[in-house]
Amino acid sequence: MNAPDGRPRIAYRDAAFLDSDAARPLRILAEYLDPLEAFRRARVHGTIVFFGSARLAEEGPLGRYYREARELARLVTLWSRSLASSAERFVVCSGGGGGIMEAANRGAADAGGRSIGLNISLPHEQRPNPYVTPELVFEFHYFFMRKLWFAHLARGLVVFPGGFGTLDELTEILTLAQTRKLANPIPVLLYGGAYWREVINFEALVRHGMIAVEDLSLIEYVDDPAAALAALQRAVAPAPEQPAPAFAHSRTAGSAVP
Repeated sequence: MNAPDGRPRIAYRDAAFLDSDAARPLRILAEYLDPLEAFRRARVHGTIVFFGSARLAEEGPLGRYYREARELARLVTLWSRSLASSAERFVVCSGGGGGIMEAANRGAADAGGRSIGLNISLPHEQRPNPYVTPELVFEFHYFFMRKLWFAHLARGLVVFPGGFGTLDELTEILTLAQTRKLANPIPVLLYGGAYWREVINFEALVRHGMIAVEDLSLIEYVDDPAAALAALQRAVAPAPEQPAPAFAHSRTAGSAVP
């Protein structure tokens, strides 16, 4: 396609081409490289990821989970800001939408800190919540690229009650941990023990031989913000300072080297 002046249009400025099936690999790559550069500029070193339902309202029947996610995010942010570092460590990260995601970003803002929102374009328009730091809000088209960014920078994961999306995200991280594909170990806290023990019977998976008993050590149940913060602090030791994230990678088969 030619430009308005009649000259051939440069391919990377050709909107019709970039929206075509042929350019899908370029769009996928853009959803990797754009956040990578943004995190480097912001000097984000690692995150504490919050998963949970977009349907949980602050004043709804399960509003305690919203309020406690907000409080935990506030505590995590205060802890992060107390660490001597030129980089941002343990930055609160959510899916950027409503419910538990909003609560997490809101709690970080309560503590005067920055937070990340990895939003996803959906038919019913999940809009970014207003508490995400503006330069750290991203809109993804591809679920798998969004999941990569959840996993790549995560140093800890707190999973509040949720539905299909939360279950998908939780089991993705557990699978990566179980198969030792994570470059960094990610402690997984299941917030709301009564909910999670009813929804997923991990002991039954062991009993039926679907997972090993050792796999139960990948998760820990917590039921209040202070206990969750203490569990994160026990499990997540501040790593040597690296101001910018490196390219994503996973552990290779038969090797302990990422």
